[in-house]
Amino acid sequence: MVKNVDKTSRCPRCGKGSLVTDNDTGENFCAKCGFVINQESIESGPEWRSFSKDDEGKSRAGVPTSLAMHDMGLATIIGQADKDAAGKPLSSSMKNTIERLRTWDSRSQVHEPADRNFRQAFSELSRLKDKLALGDAVIEKAAYIYRKAIEKGLVRGRSISALIASALYAACRDTETPRTLKDIGVASNIKRKDIARCYRLLLKELSLKMPVVDPIKCVSRIASKAELSEKTKREAARILRNAEENKISAGKDPMGLAAAALYVACVSNGENKTQRDVAEAAGVTEVTIRNRYKGLKMALNI
Repeated sequence: MVKNVDKTSRCPRCGKGSLVTDNDTGENFCAKCGFVINQESIESGPEWRSFSKDDEGKSRAGVPTSLAMHDMGLATIIGQADKDAAGKPLSSSMKNTIERLRTWDSRSQVHEPADRNFRQAFSELSRLKDKLALGDAVIEKAAYIYRKAIEKGLVRGRSISALIASALYAACRDTETPRTLKDIGVASNIKRKDIARCYRLLLKELSLKMPVVDPIKCVSRIASKAELSEKTKREAARILRNAEENKISAGKDPMGLAAAALYVACVSNGENKTQRDVAEAAGVTEVTIRNRYKGLKMALNI
């Protein structure tokens, strides 16, 4: 029994005792004369009901809904505890009935083909989230795009893994998260051209409008892999802003342009990094860096 004592308030009947609130029964009474003031106090604590034996996971309303769950987190389950609402154990006949209900409840979960499709796709999406270190916003966007593709019937005759990977790439592009086709292809173990084909299909059928990737957002990722200093990162960002103002970044690969800007910044700051080091960190070739390096030098007079 949990009780809260309010020493500042006095009993309206005797005027001497402090008011005590019983959190279990909701009663508010005097500690001296026992006079009950009210019997229905508002519960300010979390409202929860746990069906597990160890009573873990005490939350007010359970897990939030999510598009990245096959049932959006709205499915109901029959708990494993053989107790009624009052906490009393069930009778043997009722236990058998509940057990049969549990069995049929679990059997009825995955009967729809679309539900099985979502289970497989979102299981793959969860695995890609961990491998690519992506945030919840990107995953929710990818799940939304995939659900739209299901509604359009784009999955028929195509690989579920390739389509969910392309939806994830589209979500990365839409949220301006620096992940390339190559990154997603390596993480999902699917050929890059297959993901690109499904991505073009999504753009066409769902009328998606993707923003142009900002090369400045790629600088931090490349610099972290190549172990470059903060001064070099700031210099590379300044070079890229100047390149954008002079209209020389249009049509260029963002990763290649960011890598070239970092290499220019390394040369300017005297940081000992070769073109190969930066190229391996960015996932581009040394030829790309050399070509972009020459273009930046000529255009910006570096």
